[in-house]
Amino acid sequence: MEAVKNQPVTGDYAGDLKLITEAVVCARALVDQALAHIKKVSSTEKGLSPALLDEQQLACYETSFCVADLSATDALLNYTQQVLERDALSGWVACQFGSEALKAVAGRLLARPADYGLTMASICASFEAFDNTGIASHYLSAKMMAALGRQLIDREGDFLPSNLDSEKELIRDTFRRFATEVVMPLAEDIHRQDIDIPESILQPLREMGCFGISIPERFDGLQPDAGDDSLYMILVTEELSRGSLGAAGSLITRPEILARALMKGGTDAQRQKWLPQIASGETLCGIALTEPDYGSDLASAKLKATKTEGGWLLNGSKTWCTFAGAASVLLTLARTGTDADGYKGLSFFLVEKPRTFGHEIDVVQAEGGKLSGKSIPTLGYRGMHSFDLFFEDYFVPDANLVGEEAGIGKGFYYAMAGLTGGRIQTSARAAGVMQAASEQAINYAKERKVFKQPVADYQLTLVKLSRMVTTLLASRQFSYAVAREVDAGGGKMEASLVKLFACRAAEWVTREALQIHGGMGYAEEVPVSRYFVDARVLSIFEGAEETLALKVISRELVANA
Repeated sequence: MEAVKNQPVTGDYAGDLKLITEAVVCARALVDQALAHIKKVSSTEKGLSPALLDEQQLACYETSFCVADLSATDALLNYTQQVLERDALSGWVACQFGSEALKAVAGRLLARPADYGLTMASICASFEAFDNTGIASHYLSAKMMAALGRQLIDREGDFLPSNLDSEKELIRDTFRRFATEVVMPLAEDIHRQDIDIPESILQPLREMGCFGISIPERFDGLQPDAGDDSLYMILVTEELSRGSLGAAGSLITRPEILARALMKGGTDAQRQKWLPQIASGETLCGIALTEPDYGSDLASAKLKATKTEGGWLLNGSKTWCTFAGAASVLLTLARTGTDADGYKGLSFFLVEKPRTFGHEIDVVQAEGGKLSGKSIPTLGYRGMHSFDLFFEDYFVPDANLVGEEAGIGKGFYYAMAGLTGGRIQTSARAAGVMQAASEQAINYAKERKVFKQPVADYQLTLVKLSRMVTTLLASRQFSYAVAREVDAGGGKMEASLVKLFACRAAEWVTREALQIHGGMGYAEEVPVSRYFVDARVLSIFEGAEETLALKVISRELVANA
């Protein structure tokens, strides 16, 4: 390893990784000081004040990203420790990413130190020891970053060892082949024509057990009864998203959320009836949470459920109900209590409807109830179709209230159980899109010549590619780490944290991939333009970036500071 003048590095990856690990610990201590300051200025005698905390929104937002960057670095460092002897390049990847992440954290804190109760001197002092090692100067030099880019693009998509067991390797490879051979040839037409996902994608996925990935074996799913193993869901999601986010990668998001909600609060009869149908793909499902005036503020949902003989009548509207046309059941959040009850007045209903095709829904029940809807034209994420829905005295039987009588007022809690899985799954969707964008950018850069030289031979291109791939790899390992935490019974805040990181990363990676394509990247005939517009939705759905940072992540971090 080449030393940097006047700033020697240790001479081996293991030593450099140790220094980065120590620097991450110091950076976390500094961020903890910032969180403690935010808690102090946001508290009264009665404790943490939401109103005062809202006066610190920018500081909360930025510290959430600081923690996300450091957590992604930790995940990549832990992975590297396991594979370093098998593949030394993993050490180089972790050193570059870790150095960039530490610089990013320092930059955020230095931009407005007083907001964090810090001084420029205290921030610089915390990073001084790391700066003096020369690690960052070494790995972030143009020469080193370009050299890493060259090493990575020569690996043709399999950038580093998966570190998975043989069964999970088989699952990953099976769905990767399916994405390449079946999804990718159809993806462009689905996107450009905004058509329904065809049975040529849906039926093979049914046969492969795709829709039962998050459902226990005792309900005919693929999830072990002995305990959750979310890595199966992560791997399948990532590979299908590599094929197409809108045509395949999001197909198991709704079954994931519905299954977790039923496992959390459904009755035995409801689980026995619905989970096998969903696992087989016989019943496709949608989720109706968001409302036009409230967005991510689920606690303020207004869709009204009024008790009637044998069931409930739903009246009101929902929006951004993805896959609502193709779905035969919609997991719907409705208000069974009063507005004053807030989140305690919400319940979950399994709303049945006939499967419909195209961009409109028009269902009239025998009793006279109506469900209508129109799809929302979108930049990307086509194929799934997201709908505005309107309920008019739409009847739902008592048996379809999740948890039946015991589930009244508990819909918000069941929704949170489902969204935890949905958020780690969204990080996997982001990784799949990043993988596809990186592969396309590498292939194009190798083939395209500018000024008689392949684009891939230019230093700036190689630097871009090294940053894109290291970000992808860190995001992937972060999602794996959080999935394990969730399986162990924790990880709720971390699920939001990895979504925050991965979705922002996907926006940037796809942007760089498009840029490498130049003018061709802006043409719809090239897949990278689809990756770019698809990635943009990731920071919005399953909890908008701002909502996660301010209402979920920073609140927990500050409360525990």
